[in-house]
Formats: sequence, structure tokens, C-alpha cells
Amino acid sequence: MNLVDFHCHLDLFPEFPDLVAECERRKIYTLTVTTTPRAWKRNFDLTQSLKFVRAALGLHPQLVAQHHAELDLFCALLPAAIYVGEIGIDGSREYAPSLPLQRRVFDQILGACAANGGRVMSIHSRGAVTEVLDSIEQNSSGGTAILHWFSGTPRQLERAVELGCCFSVGPKMLQGAKGIDLVGRMPQTRILTETDGPFARDDNGPLYPWAAETAISELAKIWKLDAMETREQICKNLSSLINQKQN
Repeated sequence: MNLVDFHCHLDLFPEFPDLVAECERRKIYTLTVTTTPRAWKRNFDLTQSLKFVRAALGLHPQLVAQHHAELDLFCALLPAAIYVGEIGIDGSREYAPSLPLQRRVFDQILGACAANGGRVMSIHSRGAVTEVLDSIEQNSSGGTAILHWFSGTPRQLERAVELGCCFSVGPKMLQGAKGIDLVGRMPQTRILTETDGPFARDDNGPLYPWAAETAISELAKIWKLDAMETREQICKNLSSLINQKQN
């Protein structure tokens, strides 16, 4: 593989099928996360025979209030899904009214993952890091938690590391002083790159999976390594994650 984009909403780009093919051609290991269970089948059908693009089964916390009835479908699809995401809890003001429901749904998803032998999970925790970590701690058999675009405090980061969490970081996170500081505190062996496109954007528009190259450049500065060494570390981290799941 050449790059890793462990959190990208490929199906929300207008050129979705072509983009899947382009990621495969470029050998970018891409996790195409979904926002509702109903979206998963198309992602799975397009990627199941590929080597570098994988589909994750998701129920985005920002959509839980409207789509919580799809939880049964999520559980029915779960045995066929190796990866899970985007899931989690969003505590920002707009979604605060659904927080209790989000927590119940997240706990049920973690429980279902545990019942199916655990999953690699891409998790949203904006404004709700404590709640997310509480759920992960209480459902410790759910699998490997990859905290996407982590934005908590250093103390919350310490707790996440203690709980065995990994982290996916992208170009936008690495633009700000807080993000750079947090990444500098994360174990190098627990970090993957992401883009969060098309939600994450730069001056040219939405970030495509190959923009993970920018994250590599920024990580290299933080780690005081060259770009090749940094890329190798990220690929090694992903390989360890995949091998751990297969074992």
C-alpha cells in the first residue's frame, strides 16, 4: 500500500464508484465509512472484491435521532462487516437533545460487536469524549476503538490510551496547535492517517483520500522523521491492526 485513509465518506462524493476504483489503483488503503446501515450494502458491493478499499458499517451519532430504528438492520448486517464506523456520540449543542438516545444506541452497537467477536471501529467523539470512553470501558469486548479526529483534553487522551484506543488523524486536525499537541502525545504505534472527506476541506474543495499525504508530511514534522519513515510507521500500524483482528 502507498497511503492509508482510515476514515473517508467515499459514498458522499458524487463520483463514488470512480473514486473507489481510483483508490484501488493508487493502492490507498481506504476505509469508506457509512452514516446509516442502509448505505452499507452499496459500499460493500463495490469493495468486497478489492484489496485496498474496505467498507465500514455505520450509524452516525448525528443521525441517530432520525435513524435509530435502523439499529436492528445494523445488527443483522454486522456478521458480514469486518469494520464498523462511523459510530459514536456527538455532544455538540445541536445534537445534545438526542444524547441519551445516542448513548443507548452506541452501547447497543458495542454490545453487538462484542457478541460477534469484536470489530475494528471508527468512532466519533466530538463534544462527548468522556461519554464515549465510559461506553468503551463498560463494553471492553467490543473490539479495537479508533478515535477519529480526537479533540479531547490531554487527560482524556491519557485515559483513551490506557483503554487501548488508537487514533486516526487528518490534515485538518494537524493544522491547529491543539491537534498538533494532542498528536504529539499519542503513541506513534497507535496512529493512522485519515481525511474525513468530503466533510473536511481545503481551499481546493473536499479532501480526497490521497490528501492523507499531507497528514504524513505533518506527522513527519511532529515525529522528527522523514516522510518515508513516517509512511512506513503508518503502514506498519495498519498491518498490526489487521493482523490482530485476523488472529
